[in-house]
Amino acid sequence: MRLIRFAFVAAVALLAGCAGMVRQPSQSVEDSPWALQSRVDPALQARWQHYRLPGKAPTRFDYVHKDGREALAVTASTSASMVRKQVRVEPEHLGKLSFSWLVPDLIAEADLALRDKADSPVRVILAFDGDRSRWSARNAMLSELAQTLTGEPMPYATLIYVWCNSRPAGEVINSPRTDRIRKLVVESGPQRTRRWLDYERDIRSDYLRAFGEPPGALVGVAIMTDTDNTRSTARAWYGPVRLLPVAQPQH
Repeated sequence: MRLIRFAFVAAVALLAGCAGMVRQPSQSVEDSPWALQSRVDPALQARWQHYRLPGKAPTRFDYVHKDGREALAVTASTSASMVRKQVRVEPEHLGKLSFSWLVPDLIAEADLALRDKADSPVRVILAFDGDRSRWSARNAMLSELAQTLTGEPMPYATLIYVWCNSRPAGEVINSPRTDRIRKLVVESGPQRTRRWLDYERDIRSDYLRAFGEPPGALVGVAIMTDTDNTRSTARAWYGPVRLLPVAQPQH
């Protein structure tokens, strides 16, 4: 039972594929201008949806217009859930990811490297396909159990952009539960809180940095604010999330 619980947590609570979540669609999110501006797949087939994690109180996501921006206002109170969109973007079409966030305060007790403190005021999550035959036996077992319990396997790899209390920007933090989830620090410390921060991240370059190999197809994008481990409260705002087209070579 301990191994089964571990697999379940790895698959859902730790975002290894956003699998097994109880679907709780929120009209304010799905049909909002934020969702319409958050373009992450060329076909625009799937919709953004709020996904709850079994056994966790949900984080609150509300569409707002803040500081002239379309945004999602997020409040987490001893909670963990996400807004996710399933996509399919082949590796040759992976360009840059554009996103923004505003964080008023960090989570004082959080430490993304420790299982019992791994909360973050903001996360932007990318899930990738790949050759699962290259996994360790442990990760293969976790994925198989996740498939049995939740109906979805773990992604081959999950890359998460995070704001860390102390580790420097550019550092990669492996999840304490599985090395198929890796967190890339893009902000560190409180110096740039209480303002909008805008990013354009090269997906291929960041994936190579985190995993040491080229990425497979992008299969999921999500945002998440969680405070379930530290049993605290956090607020944040997310601007639209966009996948920018691959730059064409100059002739």
